[in-house]
Amino acid sequence: MTDKNGFFDLSKTGFSRRTALKGLAAGAGLAVAPGFVRYSQAQSSAPIKIGFQSHRTGIGAAYGRWYEKTTAAAVKAINDAGGINGRPVEVIIEDDGTDPGRGAEVVGKFATQHKTDIVYGTLFSHVVIGSAPAAGEAKMPYFVVSEGHHVASTKLNRYVFQPGITDVKSQIQSMAPWIAANAGKKVTQIFPDFAFGYDHRDYLPPALKAQGAEVIAQIAIPPTESSFTKYFPQIPAETEVIYHVMVGPAVLTFVKELGEFYGSNRPQLFGFIDSLEATDINSPGLEFLDGSHFWEGSPRYAQPDDSAAQKAYRAAVGIDDNGAAVGDPKDVSTAAHMFGCWETLYVVKKAMEDAGYKGPEDRAKLVEATEALTEFAEGPEHPQGPKTFNGKIHQCFGIQNISKVEGGRLNVVHKTKIEDGLYEPEGDYTTQAL
Repeated sequence: MTDKNGFFDLSKTGFSRRTALKGLAAGAGLAVAPGFVRYSQAQSSAPIKIGFQSHRTGIGAAYGRWYEKTTAAAVKAINDAGGINGRPVEVIIEDDGTDPGRGAEVVGKFATQHKTDIVYGTLFSHVVIGSAPAAGEAKMPYFVVSEGHHVASTKLNRYVFQPGITDVKSQIQSMAPWIAANAGKKVTQIFPDFAFGYDHRDYLPPALKAQGAEVIAQIAIPPTESSFTKYFPQIPAETEVIYHVMVGPAVLTFVKELGEFYGSNRPQLFGFIDSLEATDINSPGLEFLDGSHFWEGSPRYAQPDDSAAQKAYRAAVGIDDNGAAVGDPKDVSTAAHMFGCWETLYVVKKAMEDAGYKGPEDRAKLVEATEALTEFAEGPEHPQGPKTFNGKIHQCFGIQNISKVEGGRLNVVHKTKIEDGLYEPEGDYTTQAL
């Protein structure tokens, strides 16, 4: 069962909304993993407790809902296979409201009230940045699924990791050669006016300059804005490419108004899929997007060359070939990001097993075991593709997808290589005390 917003309604199961998802979420009407009762009878096999900091409300709610669905599917798969170190995984959810202050409170609550083994799942960069100090103070391993460069910059602390999704700096570096060669040389950026957007603001200009292109204008828009037409006259007439990345509930309005402003005579468009996540590209008013290109982490639409692992992952999380919820074509997923939840949980599993993790007293060992990881092979645990991991900066590196809107769907036309996104570390978390 789900509530009116599509989140798991645990109140219908005898649990509060802040209690555990055991195996796959009981509130989703799906079975608890076999063996849970047997495990819980033995103190030495008590559940691994994961505090899930979810964006159930606020501008990140669409992501939060699909992050929960993906997490539930991954936890079910892990528990069905025997859990972690022979123990079941239990997920405890708290809503951070996509708010940095509330996020810090949630991390503290996981540490002191729920006494979870780790905290996991945060997406929006300003929430990660606001929550990270609380994780460091509590010596709580904090595994985020965020995308911003804030972790890899080494400006946070040793307890914060981003091992299941690549960061913006790497993504931009990977795609800049394709943009310069195929879209145009004079680029105007439109980005959200907060930390995630600032990564795009800061890292796109040098990446394009290295390819003989240039950013001629940068337009920052508040992420809570509901209308965008007043910003578009700031786009210089000589613009050849509009590079856009917007977030939040008004993304459909943004792309519609952009189309209304330009009509059929527009510059080339290159967007991060954030401008279209959880939004049907066949919505009325989006016809102008045909022929434009988007970055995708994991493709929304099933592709002809999808691996068996990718197909199995899509089936497990419940998305159809169009990237919508099975049985509900209007419920469009956040496919480009939510795979990071699945992959991060498997990184946590691997690190806990390597560390021989038994409980909170082993958190430092878990940090060191995570830092010792170096690569993740493509497969059931990492269906998006292969990755390398740099333990010094707590960041993974992987492939990126550039997709073209054609025929009412997104078709992948270019895949980058891992090495395209590698950069020199800016610091070393492993030098910090635990």
